[in-house]
Amino acid sequence: MAVTVLPSVSGLSAVASSSNLRRLTSASNHRLTAIKSVTSTSSPPTPSSGVQRRRKNNDENRATVAKVVENPYSKVEAARPDLQKRLSDFLEEAREFVGDGGGPPRWFSPLECGAQATNSPLLLYLPGIDGTGLGLIRHHKKLGEIFDIWCLHIPVSDRTPVKDLVKLIEETVKSENFRLPNRPIYLVGESIGACLALDVAARNPNIDLSLILVNPATHVNNFMVQPISGMLNVLPDGLPTLLEDIFDFGFKQGDPLTGMLDALSNEFSVQRMGGVGGGMLRDVLAVSANLPTLSRMFPKDTLLWKLEMLKYAIASVNSHIYSVRAETLILLSGRDHWLLKEEDIDRYSRTLPKCIVRKLDDNGQFPLLEDGVDLATIIKCTCFYRRGKSHDHITDYIMPTTFELKQQVDDHRLLMDGTSPVMLSTLEDGTVVRSLEGLPSEGPVLYVGYHMILGFELAPMVIQLMTERNIHLRGLAHPMLFKNLQDSLVDTKMFDKYKIMGGVPVSHFNIYKLLREKAHVLLYPGGVREALHRKGEEYKLFWPERSEFVRVASKFGAKIVPFGVVGEDDICEIVLDSNDQRNIPILKDLMEKATKDAGNIREGDESELGNQECYFPGLVPKIPGRFYYYFGKPIETAGKEKELKDKEKAQELYLQVKSEVEQCIDYLKVKRESDPYRHLLPRMLYQASHGWSSEIPTFDL
Repeated sequence: MAVTVLPSVSGLSAVASSSNLRRLTSASNHRLTAIKSVTSTSSPPTPSSGVQRRRKNNDENRATVAKVVENPYSKVEAARPDLQKRLSDFLEEAREFVGDGGGPPRWFSPLECGAQATNSPLLLYLPGIDGTGLGLIRHHKKLGEIFDIWCLHIPVSDRTPVKDLVKLIEETVKSENFRLPNRPIYLVGESIGACLALDVAARNPNIDLSLILVNPATHVNNFMVQPISGMLNVLPDGLPTLLEDIFDFGFKQGDPLTGMLDALSNEFSVQRMGGVGGGMLRDVLAVSANLPTLSRMFPKDTLLWKLEMLKYAIASVNSHIYSVRAETLILLSGRDHWLLKEEDIDRYSRTLPKCIVRKLDDNGQFPLLEDGVDLATIIKCTCFYRRGKSHDHITDYIMPTTFELKQQVDDHRLLMDGTSPVMLSTLEDGTVVRSLEGLPSEGPVLYVGYHMILGFELAPMVIQLMTERNIHLRGLAHPMLFKNLQDSLVDTKMFDKYKIMGGVPVSHFNIYKLLREKAHVLLYPGGVREALHRKGEEYKLFWPERSEFVRVASKFGAKIVPFGVVGEDDICEIVLDSNDQRNIPILKDLMEKATKDAGNIREGDESELGNQECYFPGLVPKIPGRFYYYFGKPIETAGKEKELKDKEKAQELYLQVKSEVEQCIDYLKVKRESDPYRHLLPRMLYQASHGWSSEIPTFDL
């Protein structure tokens, strides 16, 4: 892996090993040579001015067509995982870092992290017990697009005390904060590295830091550590070298066992075994094939030193923990309890002022090297990314990758395949078409419509707009979806999809900012009251009496697209609504707690919209029918800002939008009766005979 060597800090040399420098230099020379060979190629004769103009026009036309046609999400089904590297890559790269000849601790920045966005915050990675600084190797490319990444490398032979490591990190933090005082600095620490991060944060409460602690070491399990220390003390010093010689001899002489391990660790061989078991076997084989590297990474004296470091670091953190003021994200593996106790994590979450605990139930000691953990996605899902003093849901939002969208498609595939959504839109001349062609391509656009029970309509609509039209809806959602309550009644991970797909806490200010940014904004005036409606209230609008969005839409000349959706009564039936649950003591208590946790966004409103209860309705599923969406003709507000400042005029337009939403719903309720494929069995038979990917017909328009 090529690396960029960063400047020295506080007298501690940051010079990389000569092998790394050679590889970096040769790679740079190679790129320069390639550029020179291209630029020095002889140019063709210059065409006449008329030909130039025609070519320019043709190029512009092609560029325009490409701009309209190209959609990065159109081939979402073929998307590959964002993280391609694995444990075997870590061990391969660690081989060179372990043999770097020693020296003091130093920072490096992998070249694959070199394409970060403008104003990206600084991320300092503090390694765990391995000390290589390669713990983020699976995440370098993706994190490198949004962070300026520096990794700390602690050579195997280095014996720098914990307090001096803390000083090195602290001086780097202070130097970068002085250079760019408005840029936040992220400290990502793993195991013992998490202790170092907490110590630095405790010593610098006035510097803008964000901490990401991965399985932080909170205590030393003496029941396990003491026998290990005793065993290490009696082992001969030359054992690692002996192991290395045995493996080297085996490989050189064609030993059958080592040859088999090398072959089986090949990606193709393991993929043939398939599934999760194949991934686990691949990692086991990778470790087996790289035992010499591990033996050089953890020689006896280094392990004994690391254990002493660990004890000192944990004691230091526990004495300083109350001084930490930085916001903190703790990633806690479900299968790692060697160096931490959940009781300590609970204490941290109560002690640290702004702390989020994220449990990785299926992961072990080194989650950042395991499948299923994507640190960039976790940062998005916890709203932990920021370029300024605090997270801004609009300017700090990061678009989903194609694979992240594919994960949403996979998560909602049963709903989408089971309901076979029909989407209609209205062209400028009033023609209704079965496509999304009638939706405006350019923002600002405000989509205003009806909210199904539990928002079942959201996933098919948002996903299809992205894949078919490259329209990214920024949905305005209840602020409770963005709260990280540790004692919440529900797992907050269930709200990740709203954050990944661009949800924003609903407020007048956020509507203003989104429309100012020319976004496509999704608004449900009925909000929670519609999404948690009671029995017999399906397709009934619960909108406020006064207009809440008309004037802000007119300020930016936004088009308003009214839409209706039906089909919830064909997939489920409400059997236990809020009225029923209020009469059951246990459910009543749960409902009151959920309502209190959610908060009231319409405080002062004496109507039922201002006193909406939060609860989970009891539903009985049905054999799924079909979802139908109808987007009405866009309503222009451009040039009407002065006119709509008049409250009566704004109210007229508000009532017009509401009326059109109701008309869309009524249209769909009538038309679906004539759809021969409204029910599941006819749709399955159609796809069985025409192909499972074929579009299923619907009623005549």
